Amino acid sequence: MSDTATADTLSASDVAAYLRRHPEFLSDYPDIAAQLTLPREQGRVASLAVYQLQSLREKNAELEKQLATLKTIAAENERLMQRVHDLNIAVLRAGTPAVAARSVVARLSEDFQTDQVRLMLFGANNLPPADWLVQVPGGRSQAPEFADFLAHHEPVAGRLSAERLYRLFGDHAPEIRSAAMMPLGEFGILAIGSGDADHFQPGMGTVFLKMIAATLTAALHRSQEVL
Repeated sequence: MSDTATADTLSASDVAAYLRRHPEFLSDYPDIAAQLTLPREQGRVASLAVYQLQSLREKNAELEKQLATLKTIAAENERLMQRVHDLNIAVLRAGTPAVAARSVVARLSEDFQTDQVRLMLFGANNLPPADWLVQVPGGRSQAPEFADFLAHHEPVAGRLSAERLYRLFGDHAPEIRSAAMMPLGEFGILAIGSGDADHFQPGMGTVFLKMIAATLTAALHRSQEVL
């Protein structure tokens, strides 16, 4: 019999003969092994039963590992959500734009365990000088290194170019090994820097970054309306 015999011409002996010639078959198709009905008398196929049991144990172990990973991610997301909520409350309680901005910077530095935070603002504003504030009075045209970033209106994370690092973090630029940048509409950019190269990575989720940026942008809008 050839190995390409069709199902219509196969007999039980043909199947048995095929399996004898291809002892690796069940390894290649473990789902079939799991579905086989095994004879119980005198333990004739104990080795296959052990194989099935081992296969099920491995699948269960993998599922348990995946479940543990999901639980860890869910717990971390819950903690992040609480931090973002606390940040929102702090901004809502702020009586002035300067207090709102300081609240955001403080929360990001303390609750989110970041090494450096910078707020780059375009144009005129009424915020007093601060070590975390980067003023660009001439507007975004005076920050050409961020033109492509601002055009996409999306947060980015990972390693920044040396030009961007020095514009944002100044003398602290050599300490920053990864960073996240968030656009604040027409107002500017919020940047978070870390000395850990793996803290911010390309492709990481940006939902919480967007929420933080939206909170600060709303506070800056409010200050503009007051003016």
